[in-house]
Amino acid sequence: MVLESRLARALLAQPGDTLALPGTPRTLTVLGIADSPERRYRPGEQPGLVWAPPAAVPDPGGQVIGLRLTDPGETDYAVQRAVTVLGAGAIGQVSTWEQARAEAQGDNRLLGQVLGLFGLGALLAAGLAVHGAIGTRIRGHLRDISVLKAIGFTPGQVVRVFLLLHLAYALLGAVAAAALTQAFGSRFPGRLGDAVGVWQGLPGHTVALVAVPACAVLFIGATTGLAAWRAGRVPPVPVPRPAAARGGGLSGAARGALGLRVLRVPVRSRVRGRGARGAGGSGVRGADGPGAPAPAKTGVPDPGEAAGVRELEVRVPPALVLGWHKAFARRPRSLAAVARLTLPLLLIVVAMSAWTTIDRFHTRPEQVGLPTALTVRADAGADDRGTRALLERDPRVAAAYPGVEVAALVPGQTATIALRGLGTREEPYPYALAEGRRAHGPDEAVAGQGLLDLLDVQVGDWVRMTVGDRPQILHIVGRSIEPENAGRVVSTSLDTLRENDPGLTPTLYQLRLRPGADPEEVAARLAASGPEGLEVHAVANPADGLSPLRGVVLGLIAVLALVGLIELLTTIGGTVREGERDLLALKAIGLSPRQITGVTVTATGCTTLAAVLLAAALGLPLAHWLIDAQGASSGIGAGIARAPSPGLLAAVGAAAVLGAAALAAVPSARAARRRLADTLSAVA
Repeated sequence: MVLESRLARALLAQPGDTLALPGTPRTLTVLGIADSPERRYRPGEQPGLVWAPPAAVPDPGGQVIGLRLTDPGETDYAVQRAVTVLGAGAIGQVSTWEQARAEAQGDNRLLGQVLGLFGLGALLAAGLAVHGAIGTRIRGHLRDISVLKAIGFTPGQVVRVFLLLHLAYALLGAVAAAALTQAFGSRFPGRLGDAVGVWQGLPGHTVALVAVPACAVLFIGATTGLAAWRAGRVPPVPVPRPAAARGGGLSGAARGALGLRVLRVPVRSRVRGRGARGAGGSGVRGADGPGAPAPAKTGVPDPGEAAGVRELEVRVPPALVLGWHKAFARRPRSLAAVARLTLPLLLIVVAMSAWTTIDRFHTRPEQVGLPTALTVRADAGADDRGTRALLERDPRVAAAYPGVEVAALVPGQTATIALRGLGTREEPYPYALAEGRRAHGPDEAVAGQGLLDLLDVQVGDWVRMTVGDRPQILHIVGRSIEPENAGRVVSTSLDTLRENDPGLTPTLYQLRLRPGADPEEVAARLAASGPEGLEVHAVANPADGLSPLRGVVLGLIAVLALVGLIELLTTIGGTVREGERDLLALKAIGLSPRQITGVTVTATGCTTLAAVLLAAALGLPLAHWLIDAQGASSGIGAGIARAPSPGLLAAVGAAAVLGAAALAAVPSARAARRRLADTLSAVA
C-alpha cells in the first residue's frame, strides 16, 4: 500500500514498515508515501488516505475517481460536467488541485510572506540609514572635500569616491550573505531550514541567489548616490555659515520657556536676600522679585520679614529647552532623522502585533473560532442521549454540542464546501463572529470568509447548496472566524438541518472544557470510560504550525533593532558634530559642561520620542490591516488582529528613549569637556 504523506507522518511510517488493518488479522506493507489532491488527514476531522489493492478493501463505501486534465484552468468546467453526467446525488466530495496546493503550502506560504515583507522593510530601513550616515559623514568632512576640490578633483570624482566606497561595502555584505545562505541556510533549525533546503533544489535557485543580492546592492547604491551628490556641490573654499542660520534662532515659545516658572512655594528663612542662581536655576528670592527697590524704613515691620517667609522658584532647565529647540529647529533635517528612525520602529510594532496575534490563538482560542477543545466521534447508530450523558458527566466538560458535518455542492456544482450543523436552538454553538449576528431562527446560518469569497456573496444574502440529492437554502446572517477548511464552511444549528432531513442524527460532538482543564487528560479519561469505537481528539489549532514564526519574528525584531541602533548612532554623531559650533556660545552664556551634555542628550531623546510616537501611531493601524488582509486571503477572515498591550508598547518606547539618551551621554560629555583650542579648531 501507499500512504498519504500527512497520514504517514502521523503513523511514523516509512517505506518497508508493516501495518495491520483494524478489525482483521491482515497486514499490509508500506511501499511508498505520496501526496494527494484530496483533503489531507486531520485527527478527528478527516480520515487518512491509503492506496491499496481492491482485495485489501473489505467493504468499500464509495469510489474515488481521479481526473487528469489537459488544461488545469478548466477545472471548474470539468467538475460541473462530471456532476451533470453522474448526478448530484452520486457526488460525495470534490477536491481540486488548487485546494491541494493551498493546503500543501499551508503555513510555509505565510512564513515566506512574513520574511518577504519584513525583508523588504529592513532593506528599505538599511538604505535610509546608509543615506543618513553618508549625509552625516559629508557634513563632517566638508573641509576634506574642499581640499580635494582645491587640488583638482572634479565634482563627479568626489561623488564617485563616496559612491564606490559604499558600493564596495554593500557588495561585500551581499556576497557574504549569499555565501552564508548557500552554505548554511539548509542547516538552520526548524521549518525555515527545510524551506531553504527545498528552495536550493528548485530550478530558479541560482537566478534568485544572484538577483536578490544584486537588487539590494543597486538599491543601496541609489540611496548612496543621492547623498554623495551633495558632496559634489561642496565649494572648493569653505563658506562660513551665516551668523543666524535659517531656523537657528530661538522661537518665541522657546524664549518664553526659558523664563517659565514651574514651581513657586513659600519657605521659611532667617536670611534676608535673594538666592537666584541664574537662568534655569532654582533659588530663594523675595516676594517682590529680583530688581525691585528696597522698601523704605517706615517703622512698620514687613510681614514677610517678620514671618521669615521666602519663596522658592524652580524654572525650566535651559538644557531641556535648548535640546528641544536643537532637535526640531532645522525642519527638513530633523524630519528626515525622525523618518529614518521611525521606519525600523514601525516594523518592530508590526512584528510585535504579529506575535500578539499568534499568541492569542493559544491564550484566547474562543475569540478566533476555536471555542471547543475536543472533538468526539461515535459509531454510526450510537444513542445520542446516552453519548451526551456520558460526555457531560465528566466534571471538566462544560458543554457538549452535538453536530454533523457533510459535504455540499455549491451553486454551479463546481466545488464542495463543508456544511455543519452544530448545537441546537436551546443550546447554540458559541461561534466567534466578526460580522453580523448569530443564527437563531429557521434557515439561518453563519459562514466563513472563504465561503463568502467562493460564492461571491455577503452577509444578508441567501445561498443554495446541494447535499446529496437534497437542496438546502440558508440565509447568511453573520460571518464567523473559521480557521478550518480555508474558511469554506457554512454553519447552522442541527435543528435547521433536521428540518430538511428528519432522520439526521449527530455524528460528532464538540466539547467545551472548563477553565484550567487539560484536553489530553480529559480525552484519555473519556476514551477509557466510553464504549468501543468512541474517538476523542483534540481540536487542531492553526497556531501550532506557526511556532517557527515566533523565532522568525524574534530574529526580525533583532535585525530591525540593529538597523535602528545604527541610525541612532548616526543621529547622535551628527548632533554632537553640529554642537561643536555652538559650544563656545553655550559656554559664554554660563552653561556648565553638564548642562551642555544635557542639551545633546535632550535633543537625541526628543528625536527618539517623536519617532516612537510616530511609529506607534502608524504601526498599529498598518499591522491591523496587514494581519486582517492575510486572514481574509487565507479564508479565516478579518478580525483576528490584536495589538500589543499598552504596557508593552510603553515599555518598548521607554527603553528606546532611555537607551538613546544613554548612548548620547558619553560622546556629548566628551565633546562638552574639550579644550578651548580644540573647539576653535573645529569651528574653523
